[in-house]
Amino acid sequence: MTVAGSWRKWLSLEAGLLLFAVLYPLVPFVDLAADAADLSVHLDQRLVTIFIYGLLVVALNVQVGYAGLLQLGVAAFFGIGAMTTGVVTVDKYPFHFGFWGALLAAPAVAALAGLFIGAPTLRLRGDYLAIVTLGFGEVLRTVLVNLESITDGPRGLNPVAEVWVPGFVRELAGAGDDNEARLLVMYYVALLLLVAAVVLLHVLERTRIGRAFVALREDELAAACMGLDPGRIKLAAFAGGAALAGLAGALYATNLTTTADPTNYDFNNAIMVLCCLILGGLGSLRGALLGAALLIGFDNVLSPLLDKAIAALAGDAQHPLAKYSAWRWFVFGSALIAMMRYRPEGLFPARRVAQELHEPPAGSTAAVEPS
Repeated sequence: MTVAGSWRKWLSLEAGLLLFAVLYPLVPFVDLAADAADLSVHLDQRLVTIFIYGLLVVALNVQVGYAGLLQLGVAAFFGIGAMTTGVVTVDKYPFHFGFWGALLAAPAVAALAGLFIGAPTLRLRGDYLAIVTLGFGEVLRTVLVNLESITDGPRGLNPVAEVWVPGFVRELAGAGDDNEARLLVMYYVALLLLVAAVVLLHVLERTRIGRAFVALREDELAAACMGLDPGRIKLAAFAGGAALAGLAGALYATNLTTTADPTNYDFNNAIMVLCCLILGGLGSLRGALLGAALLIGFDNVLSPLLDKAIAALAGDAQHPLAKYSAWRWFVFGSALIAMMRYRPEGLFPARRVAQELHEPPAGSTAAVEPS
């Protein structure tokens, strides 16, 4: 595919996302349920959550999909971004950066943490790197819980500075309805940051550093023989992914107006993000977005409706099994096993990854095409 053709495809994708963003305010007028007004507010909040996790999955894709660094500490950098947002915006501390200042501080601090952690640990490979980064995430979570004098422990730092709402948005939302106006602005900010990150990474794929990431993933020794510095390339990918995860954390804390309980940044969250990436397809931006939309969307949008349906069928809403949440991890695990069995490359993988996982027929001399 030519560069012009590639850009046309991506511009059409961006146009579709922007069209969706423009048309979304019409959703509250669609009678989706008896309590359509309440549902529309919940959909706003949940779609913002999907965008935030989409950014988080894209961040992990830089580290795992591009550079081949199997790391399980993505939730830790997510938490660092959220906690940085709390520290620089709440009244407890003297900084008072505001929302836009937090959007700059959170990825910067997360990137520094990525450099600090990556410098000694990126000498490891494969499962060993995964184990060390998993341990880092669990240690950070424990520290955040126990340093109550700094983090406010399970309560989290609050209130985090809310997103700035222009006057014309308040008028559109209606007088006195500040919450709806805030949700509307948060929705568009999260969407635009996600689109900006995707466009930036799409450009990065075609630069020297982007190709160096892929070369390192394919064969570190061959990359070194070609004059690349594996250590610096790994560190760049690790810190870049950490910065995007920190940005997602800043949006998460702002959306909740609190840094929340540190258990929100635990190993389960990291595995959820990894599952999104595996489901969508390693090394593919579209796959990362698709995986986040499917898993996080199912968990946040459809699960409440499933809870009601299961409770109605069971006839006993108080029964512990009469909730989708009781079967949540079973469903996710089953879906992941099915994917690994029937489509290990994911739903929308990078071309190179798909070709590597499906060997050509015996005697075939077909070369692996670039991703």
